[in-house]
Amino acid sequence: MSDMESQPTGEPRFLKRRVKGCSLDVHPIEKALIVQYEVEATILGDMGEPMVGERKECQKIIRLKSLNADTDTSSLAQKVVEECHLIHQSKLPEVEQLLFYLQNRKQTNDYQEKKSISPRDFRPYAGVELDEEASISSIDEYVELLYEDLQEKIRGAMLIFQLARNKDNLEELMQHEIALGALARLLREDWKQSVDLATTIVYVFFCFSSFSQFHSLVTHFKIGALCMNIIEHELKRFELWQDELQKKKKAYILPVLQQSSAPVLMKFQSLLTKQEQLLKVALCLLLNLAEDTRTELKMRNKNIVHMLVKLLEREDQELLLVVVSFLKKLSIFLENKNDMAEAAAVEKLAQLLPCEHQELLRTTSRLLLNLSFDTLLRSQMVQAGLIPKLSSLLADEAQRQLSLCILYHISMDDRFKSMFAPTDCIPQLMKMVFDCREEQLDVELISLCINLAANKSNAQIICEGNGLKMLMKRALKLKDVLVMKMIRNLSQHGGATKNLFLDHIGDLAAQISEEEAEEFVIECLGTLANLTIPDLDWELVLKEYNLVPYLKNRLKPGSAEDDLILEVVILIGTVSMDDSCAAMLAKSGIIPALIDLLNAQQEDDEFVCQILYVFYQMVFHKATRDVIIKDTQAPAYFIDLMHDSNAAIRQVCDNTLDIIAEYDEEWGKKIQTAKFCFYNSQWLEMVENRQLDEAAEPFLYGDDGEYFNRNGDVLERPDLFYTADGILSADGSISPDFYADFQNSDLGETGHLSSTLEQFASSAPAPADRPVSARSFQPDERFFYSYTTTASRRNISAEVLLPFGLISGVVPGFIVSSHCAKVPTARENSHRLKINQTYDAELASLRVPLKSMDLFAVE
Repeated sequence: MSDMESQPTGEPRFLKRRVKGCSLDVHPIEKALIVQYEVEATILGDMGEPMVGERKECQKIIRLKSLNADTDTSSLAQKVVEECHLIHQSKLPEVEQLLFYLQNRKQTNDYQEKKSISPRDFRPYAGVELDEEASISSIDEYVELLYEDLQEKIRGAMLIFQLARNKDNLEELMQHEIALGALARLLREDWKQSVDLATTIVYVFFCFSSFSQFHSLVTHFKIGALCMNIIEHELKRFELWQDELQKKKKAYILPVLQQSSAPVLMKFQSLLTKQEQLLKVALCLLLNLAEDTRTELKMRNKNIVHMLVKLLEREDQELLLVVVSFLKKLSIFLENKNDMAEAAAVEKLAQLLPCEHQELLRTTSRLLLNLSFDTLLRSQMVQAGLIPKLSSLLADEAQRQLSLCILYHISMDDRFKSMFAPTDCIPQLMKMVFDCREEQLDVELISLCINLAANKSNAQIICEGNGLKMLMKRALKLKDVLVMKMIRNLSQHGGATKNLFLDHIGDLAAQISEEEAEEFVIECLGTLANLTIPDLDWELVLKEYNLVPYLKNRLKPGSAEDDLILEVVILIGTVSMDDSCAAMLAKSGIIPALIDLLNAQQEDDEFVCQILYVFYQMVFHKATRDVIIKDTQAPAYFIDLMHDSNAAIRQVCDNTLDIIAEYDEEWGKKIQTAKFCFYNSQWLEMVENRQLDEAAEPFLYGDDGEYFNRNGDVLERPDLFYTADGILSADGSISPDFYADFQNSDLGETGHLSSTLEQFASSAPAPADRPVSARSFQPDERFFYSYTTTASRRNISAEVLLPFGLISGVVPGFIVSSHCAKVPTARENSHRLKINQTYDAELASLRVPLKSMDLFAVE
């Protein structure tokens, strides 16, 4: 019987394979195409009937090493389709489109950084090279070597490392748990005995860590924690080496023994090279595992940041690249950033700039950019001298963008703007601006220029030569809002810089029209508003360019954006410094328009402050002062706002009210009364709300029995003041006897109320002729109150408020004085006393007629 006949019936004889569902995609990081397809395998019987079927999804990577910017994608696509039988001819257009995408795709910095530390880039260092080629089929033999002596262990680990370097072997190695378990055990037990063995085993697990799907394997054997222990131990060992080396250098200080130190240095250098190789691969493994934030947190808890910062002191640039890359990844978290600040990482990073290693230079700049978002770290960067170093990198096109971003962050702080002037940063920036010609400027470049222009020293450098002229030409030609914003910052500096703008007043004024874009007009208005030049004829400018109608129309609420209206108000305040301009604006009806705008924008402090400043400028001129005081209710607005919560508004109101009170007697009296009522509001409220019987409290009522109210003038209520019998004569003047007594006493040596009250509050007996209050002071009584400059509510006794100096009268909680040659304003009154709710009713029975109006509160 033949062989064919002896086989059982129905035994499978044929295998049929078929490819289905082919799809194309690009590789995420490499220049390669990914072909994804499905293989359907069917086993056929003797008669061709299907016996067993199976499907499997597969993919093929087509690497295009020759693809570059000059490659003909059409020809390359045709070649790919012809050589790859998985791709049907109908997919040629799709292949061509994917190749075009790969040709124009830029490699990300993250990929470039990973590429610099990929497993294929690591080569065995001197002393552990092997001539033999490893084979995956001999893995069991290599595992047996791990149980021999030290040299055989190293040889076995190196052979397994050769296999692990080929990523196609990783899946098979992962299935060999005995080999991986033996390596992990050997690393855990013998890593201190041999740096070569530890380095080789960590290399093996690093190859697995380069792929996310194998991270669980590395974590299972606790290789990450072991690497942390290795790094910590090696750092301590390095410190011991340094101490020992210093001792050796001191021992070999004599010239005769200089040659004896050479072997020591060579040995140290050899140990250092091996140690840095071990540190590099261990950090690369940890960097890969740090993709999981939970694993990264565990590393931080074991002080990984401080370890990395210590390693910044090394000189091996490849090790420094790994360290800086790790720090850059960690820096995106606040806690890690704080650890870097604590470890003074910025100071050590500054020593790496500039360097010849371009990859290290770029990675260091990116790390510094991450750290520059922190104010404290920006300060450390300036102290470390990074401004001139980064300025020197502006000439390198590859590093320019990162340097601009870091310098921009530093320039955000006003303290550091002046530090750019001594460097060559500003000339380079101006050259970059002018080289762009009609192209749009990079946002980082012009933003840095805008910040630097806010400093006077920088502004002078920017405007040197034809700097300002060139900027104005570019801004007006291209209507560049950002360049005009830079020019606006330049215009705020006094001196020679501001005088340079005299040649450009007409150009700026011509841009103020309704046809121009509002953003551009805002910057032009702001620039003109900054030009407070005494020699500038604003009246001529307003007439020549017919700006008054435009300014008046823009003052109407809702006529434009608030930013534009605000700049119009500021410009009006600037031109109002000129007498003729102020009169012209008043005649045009701008003052009522400003009051309407003030009513509409009363909730906006910036608007209120700027409008009040316009009135402040106008009250200096007689023509506009009369209009404001007599024809408008502007003074009433100032009185209402003189105690506003905004300090700038209060200051403008005080200054303006002082001028109004000086020129108008009626408004001066109202202003004085308003200030009096505000300073003594608590006392007045208490008197007004006291509901007492007329017989029991007659001091609350007038002579006709009418109850006191605040509707009248409180300064015309003499019944509210203390008596001054013996001091004031019948006509209210100071008696000569009081002058003599005052000059003869010790109290006449000082004119300060505080020192006088302190002397009065002492335990010395009072003069016999001193006027006393209704409660009559007893010399042996101790005063419960002494005067201080702190404003607060206090229990004020009649004895304390006795008149001293040239006193016209005393109000409870309000000291009235006329000893100054000039009536002080409210801003000059830094001392005010207010009475509290425990006011003694008997104090009000002391009365004296009040003749003088030069009153001011003392706190």
